[in-house]
Amino acid sequence: MFGRKQAPVEATPDNVESTAAGKGRPTPSRKEAEAARKQSLKLPKDPKAARKAARDRDRDARAQQRAALMAGDERALPARDQGAVKRYVRDFVDSRFTIAEYFIFVALGVLVLGFVPNPVVQLAVSISWMALIALVAFDEIFLLVRLNSALRKRFPDKAERKGALWYAGLRTLQLRRFRLPPPRVRRGDTPEEPRPHHS
Repeated sequence: MFGRKQAPVEATPDNVESTAAGKGRPTPSRKEAEAARKQSLKLPKDPKAARKAARDRDRDARAQQRAALMAGDERALPARDQGAVKRYVRDFVDSRFTIAEYFIFVALGVLVLGFVPNPVVQLAVSISWMALIALVAFDEIFLLVRLNSALRKRFPDKAERKGALWYAGLRTLQLRRFRLPPPRVRRGDTPEEPRPHHS
């Protein structure tokens, strides 16, 4: 009278999976599923072994990044060193001799001499220290003023130059041979002119 009742649909794994995927959770793409599968295969089941494998991967990644950085690969630079402005600042600093580069070594020498219990030596150390500070400050100000003028001419956008002078000041305090990224220009060279922006 009321017709036959429809047979209940048997719950199969495919039905269960499609139902779960349709309840607010997007079905993972083939690429995501493959990446997840590879990741699960790479990670050891043992937590201790998994941590060791993760440390090894991080160490290898850092070694590769440093090797690329030392080779001058722009793609390997940290975010603070990226961009045409930072590249020009590095070339500008590296093309000049700065007293600040040797400040740490001279300061250590002055500090050691400060322990000599001799009034004449103490007076000489005090005068030398003040003279060194004044010389470094004058040298830094002179370099940064010239750099700021060059940056204004080549990079008119103020936001683009943000932090450039501070970046330059920190680089001048590093011994040239230990600077990272490594210098691309020799002392006395002209910094590379930045390429014009394309609209």
